[in-house]
Amino acid sequence: MFDEVAAHYDLTNALLSAGNASLWRIATTRAVAPQAGERILDIAAGTGTSSAAIAKSGAHVVAADFSEGMIQVGRTRHAGNANIEFVQADATKLPFADGEFDAVTISFGLRNVVEPKKALAEFYRVTKPGGRVVICEFSTPPLTPVRVGYFAYLNRVMPAVVRLVSSNAEAYDYLGESIAAWPAQTVLSGWMRDAGYDAVAYRNLTLGIVALHRGIKSAG
Repeated sequence: MFDEVAAHYDLTNALLSAGNASLWRIATTRAVAPQAGERILDIAAGTGTSSAAIAKSGAHVVAADFSEGMIQVGRTRHAGNANIEFVQADATKLPFADGEFDAVTISFGLRNVVEPKKALAEFYRVTKPGGRVVICEFSTPPLTPVRVGYFAYLNRVMPAVVRLVSSNAEAYDYLGESIAAWPAQTVLSGWMRDAGYDAVAYRNLTLGIVALHRGIKSAG
C-alpha cells in the first residue's frame, strides 16, 4: 500500500493535515533535539522528509522504513545529503546493534506496526543508555466537540480530498480506520514505560489530534 502512494505521499499529507504536517515536524525535531555528531534512527521515515529536518543539525540520520517504494523515493530525493542513510527495516526486528543510537524517533508510523509493543521494545534495545525516544502520533482529542468534529472530518471530508489528490485513494481508507482504532495518549505512555523508558511524558498538539511522546533510557 505505501509503495503505491510513495510518489505523492508528502503532498497528500500536507493537504490532508491542512498544512499542520510541517508544524508537527518542527515540534518533533525540537523534541528530538539532535546534535551534530549524534547517530539518530528515524523509523517509518517514508521519503525522508522528517530525516532531512533532523539532519540539518549535523547529526547522522538512519532513515528506516518497511516500504521499499518509500525508500526508493527517499534515496532519489536526498541523494546529495551525506547525513541521511536509507535502510529498509522492520520496526519489530531492527537490523541494528544494542545501544547504537543517541535517539530514536517515529512519526505517524507506530500505529501502522502490527505489534507496536514489540516495536517499542526494539526502540529501547537500540537506544544508548541515557538516550531518548520521541514518538509523534495521531491521538484522541480530549475535548468532546473537537473529537466529534475530527472524526467527522476523517469519515466524510478526508475521503473526498484523497480522491482528488492521491494516486491510490483506496489506500487512504486505512488511514482513518487506523487513527480511530489507535489508543489514547495515556495508553501509549503506559506501553513506553512497560518497554523500559523512564521520564515518559506527552504533550498534545493541535488540540490533541496529535500527541508528542517522549521517554529516556536510563543510563544506569
